[in-house]
Amino acid sequence: MMIKGKVKLHFTLFATFFRIGLFTFGGGYAMIALIEREVVERRNWISHKDMLDLLAIAESTPGVIALNTATFVGAKIGGFWGALSSSIAVMLPSIIIISAIGAVYELFGANKYVQWAFLGVRAAVAALILNAVFKVFKSVDKSVLSYSVMAVTFVLALLSVFNIIPVDIVFIILGSALFGILWGYFKRKKGKKPPTAEQQISATGEEEADK
Repeated sequence: MMIKGKVKLHFTLFATFFRIGLFTFGGGYAMIALIEREVVERRNWISHKDMLDLLAIAESTPGVIALNTATFVGAKIGGFWGALSSSIAVMLPSIIIISAIGAVYELFGANKYVQWAFLGVRAAVAALILNAVFKVFKSVDKSVLSYSVMAVTFVLALLSVFNIIPVDIVFIILGSALFGILWGYFKRKKGKKPPTAEQQISATGEEEADK
């Protein structure tokens, strides 16, 4: 019965991420909204906070963000085999479709209707990515730190995109992570205040009473 339940879980993971890979256009960022709807809102596999943490990890590690997210969700729900089935499932539709398109693209690539279709798809992808931005923003802690990091990284990313400053996006992400670690360290250190004289006298009295 236990084995049957695990097989069912892995099949559900595979079917879920296969559907996400099949019906999401525009790559990883466009998939975020659909992944969140499926694994958080519909399946209740993870919480919104877990999803945000997984996105941060997926963004900070090498590889495609959609594949990384699928791997992490699969591992969290079904261990190694869950990660494997989710990863294969989210990649498989793209492999099949790109292989099919690659075989006939030279025949239809110059067709004006095909070009118009790609134009529409590009516009839809921009909207999907924007939707993912709003969903992630809703889950972010609303604090001075969060707004400051968002503002600085947005400006740096914008300057990098237009080649105004030679800063790679990877270093912006790593810098944000390092800033978060330092902020948390000093905040925790600041929170550990030395005990007052009254607290020390009280603690000494309790120790003597125990003796």
